[in-house]
Amino acid sequence: MRRLISVLTIFVAITIAIDDRGVRAEVVDGADQGVLSGESQPSGQTPSLVMEPCDNVQIRSSKLTAVDRPPLNETRSDAGQAQTQENERPQQTVDAPSARSKDSKPNIVLFFVDDLGWNDVGYRNPQFDTPNIDQLANEGLDFTRAYIASPTCSPSRATLLTGKHPARLQMVRHIPADAANGFDLEGRTQQEFNTWKGDPANVPSRNWLPLEHTTYAEALGELGYYNQFLGKWHLGHEPYHPVKQGFDNQFGTTNAGHPKSYQPPFFKHSDVLSDVQEGYLTDVLTDQSIDFIRTYDRDQPFMLSMWYYNVHRPAVGRPDLVAAFQAKGHNDADAIYAAQVKAVDESIGRVRSALSATGIDKNTIVIFLSDQGSWYPNLPLRGNKRVDTLCEGGARVPLIVHWPGVTKPHTKNNSIVQSTDLFPTLVEIAGGDPSLDPNLDGVSLASVIRDNRLLDRGEPLFGYRAYQDLYASVREGDWKLLAYRSGAASLYNIAIDQAEQSDVATANPEKVSELTEKLVEWERQMGVQQYSGFQ
Repeated sequence: MRRLISVLTIFVAITIAIDDRGVRAEVVDGADQGVLSGESQPSGQTPSLVMEPCDNVQIRSSKLTAVDRPPLNETRSDAGQAQTQENERPQQTVDAPSARSKDSKPNIVLFFVDDLGWNDVGYRNPQFDTPNIDQLANEGLDFTRAYIASPTCSPSRATLLTGKHPARLQMVRHIPADAANGFDLEGRTQQEFNTWKGDPANVPSRNWLPLEHTTYAEALGELGYYNQFLGKWHLGHEPYHPVKQGFDNQFGTTNAGHPKSYQPPFFKHSDVLSDVQEGYLTDVLTDQSIDFIRTYDRDQPFMLSMWYYNVHRPAVGRPDLVAAFQAKGHNDADAIYAAQVKAVDESIGRVRSALSATGIDKNTIVIFLSDQGSWYPNLPLRGNKRVDTLCEGGARVPLIVHWPGVTKPHTKNNSIVQSTDLFPTLVEIAGGDPSLDPNLDGVSLASVIRDNRLLDRGEPLFGYRAYQDLYASVREGDWKLLAYRSGAASLYNIAIDQAEQSDVATANPEKVSELTEKLVEWERQMGVQQYSGFQ
């Protein structure tokens, strides 16, 4: 049984009804409450892009089959089998103000982009055309020093959902799709952990997010929110999909870590969206998001989780956008990537326009975040998703929060924050108390967002992954330690060397010793001390 976080004040009755859609839960005087291919293998070189042929695109409104969550009277096991145990789960209680009421809890829209570098937005780099992201940054609070705890697809998602560090979750690599780890062609496996040939410590990493961990969807659901999920999951096959992890509905979700193409057919071994004959994948997901916003009529706030497949490979841009960037003088590879970024930007603009058109934009918080650095060099920062990933270019990401009436326009915050912080932040914003869960590794940023003050964490930030010799980072103040399985360590002063070009470990042996000792203690707390380079 998961430990759900809730602070609830209004009690309503719940009944179970049966209609032509099956069993569903009904809240009296309220609202209804209620699918892998892996990452490319890291290497020492950044590959070149190959442009894939694309046909002309016609965008259409997409009302396609979505998947609803199991009924409320079902409990879930890690075997993915529903078990009816009405007396085992306490009665759900819901504080459910209207999503369209100015005085209600805020709706929340989370834009989570795949592989978008910290510098790959127009307001930081004029090579990219992102007017909608730029506008969001101008209207909201831009966190300039935001980091991903484990800059890799699956761990970054698990951390965002749970507020727990990937090391604690034992998910320190992406979920692969290879036969050696027991996966079939559809991305399913009965093998709980995977191994990685290049990992010198041979650290096991999970192939799914276990159901016992409370997700932000479950926590917000207990606080009266309806949770809609769209897009990339990459946290396990069907028994571990979003609707098994607290989301009321999912759309466009498969076992895959990335699509086969952004043009149909999108997925190689899945029938999800198989009836879509035309359109660009990002636009299809956006159409569905807009349909959700326009037709949403439940008497409760919502959280819309828009987890993009873009700008992850394959390198397929929408043809009109690719042509536009080629006309500006970009080579094919750069034009495709810029077009993928532009497609995300257009999507964000369309969704925000829908919020405005329905009159709920003033009561909707918008959050924009990337899961890790880009495939490409992210100068002036060192590293990307394939090389030196725990360096600034791989682990540092854009994070913007726009909270109408709370955040001030044109504001920046230089607090050192991490993806672990989003779960407790969402819970507090929704009216809950994140301190009720002692196992969270993040801290709530709600007061930082409200007051735009600097956060004093009281402890370092730790980065961790298990692919190569470089496996951990320790960030405390201006100092950053990079730790290697071989026992080597390098030290940088990020305040004056954000490019991490000048290793000052030899000149600062006491600081190296201090930070490595903190790393060793943290590894013990996470239960990964046996894989340490310093124990």
